[in-house]
Amino acid sequence: MRKRTKPEKADIAVARAAAPARRSPAVKALGWVGDIADQPPLITLCAVTFAAGLILRNGRLARAGGRMLAAELLATKAKDVIKHQVDRARPYVLAEGGRYEAKPGNDHAKGMTSFPSGHTAGAVAVARAYAREYPEHAGRAFAAAAAIGAIQVARSKHYPTDVAVGAVVGLAAEKGVNLVEEAVSRAASRPDAGAASPEVSEAMSGVANNRSWS
Repeated sequence: MRKRTKPEKADIAVARAAAPARRSPAVKALGWVGDIADQPPLITLCAVTFAAGLILRNGRLARAGGRMLAAELLATKAKDVIKHQVDRARPYVLAEGGRYEAKPGNDHAKGMTSFPSGHTAGAVAVARAYAREYPEHAGRAFAAAAAIGAIQVARSKHYPTDVAVGAVVGLAAEKGVNLVEEAVSRAASRPDAGAASPEVSEAMSGVANNRSWS
């Protein structure tokens, strides 16, 4: 049997400590909040934000929604790639008397897809994307993402390291989206890119001064 690493031992200790409360009314209620970061509701939230910005002709809101949606989709893809390389028993498997396992593999059983936390990856990616357009609300956005990650541990869905790696995946995904946006912005600002209208340039680059959209 493979020797467990120190982080794994710490994860298992936290999981065992959290397990007794996972079925409590409070944790179940918090679980509902945590499920906002599941893929369908989070994608819907991002899409609605983007659509609202277009309908209201609010460039800042539309850009935030677009960034959020792109970051969430990329984070989802990235975490799926990792999950398909690593099998790890979820904490609730241990709580229900099962055996802890962590190894390379592509087991599609729900109980073996603990690493990393997709909820956390999506929540962090969306929070960072939102904060780029609304830095004045960055603290609240990241606090919400952190709470969603913590809830996954309390629910025995993930270990602390699952959450930590999920957060890194989310940040990296959003950073990738931002790099693409910056590249588009530079291309749109070139002298030979004058064919685009001010509205299109603003929507694509995300750096215009809201002269056309208010």
